[in-house]
Amino acid sequence: MTPERLPPPAAILWDWDNTLVDGWAAIAAGLNAAFAAFGLPRWTLEEVRARVRRSLRESFPEIFGAEWTRARDIFYAEVRARHLAVLAPMPEAEQALRAAARAGIPQAVVSNKQGPLLRAEAAHLGWEGLFRALIGAGDAAADKPDPAPFRLALGACGAEGDARVWYVGDTALDMQAARASGLSAVLLGDARHDGGIANALPDAVFPDCEALAGWLSRLPRCPKIVSDGTGAALPGRAPWA
Repeated sequence: MTPERLPPPAAILWDWDNTLVDGWAAIAAGLNAAFAAFGLPRWTLEEVRARVRRSLRESFPEIFGAEWTRARDIFYAEVRARHLAVLAPMPEAEQALRAAARAGIPQAVVSNKQGPLLRAEAAHLGWEGLFRALIGAGDAAADKPDPAPFRLALGACGAEGDARVWYVGDTALDMQAARASGLSAVLLGDARHDGGIANALPDAVFPDCEALAGWLSRLPRCPKIVSDGTGAALPGRAPWA
C-alpha cells in the first residue's frame, strides 16, 4: 500500500479533524455539555476520538431522539465558545499543505465538522488561501460519506471524480467515503483508533504528515503555479469568507 501504486494526485481532498488539525477538546466539551443536559454519561476524550465519525445531523437523532435539535444547539454553543482557543495543527500538516501547493495541486477539504466552524478554523490558522473549497457538514444535500460534498469540492478544484484525486483521512469512514466517490483512499497514520489499517482498507498509507510532505515535495513543480499557499488567491478558488 505504497503511494507509488497510485497516479500522482491531480487534486487532493483532505479530511480535517485528526488529519490536519487537533480540535478534539472542543468537540468533547460540546458533546459532554449535551450529554449533561440529557442526563447521559460523559465520554472521555479517548472515547470521543474513537466514536465520533458521522456528521451531527446523522448521529444526534440516534443519541438524543426527538429532542436532538436541542442537543445540537447545546453542543454548538459550547464548541463555538472554545474551538479556536484549543485548535492546533497536526504535526507537519502545514508542511504537507504547502508542499502540495508548491507542486500546483488543487486542494480542498471535505469534513463532517459544521461548515462555518470549519471555515473559521481554517481562517484562524491562516490556511484559507491553501484551499479552493472548505466543505463541511450542512454545505451539501448530504454529509460524508455521501458523495454530495465531494462533488462540490471536486467542482471547485476543476477535477473529475476518479483515482487521480486523493482523499486523505485518518479513519475507515474516510476511506469508505473516498471509494464511494471513486477517489483514491489515502490513509494518514495507522488508524489505531479505528480498527487499524486492515480495517480501513486504504489504497495507500503515509505514517504521518511529515512523510506525506516529503513525498509531495519530490513531485515535479507545475509551471502554472501562482501561489505557494501563503494566502494569495488561486484561480477558481471558492470565495469562502
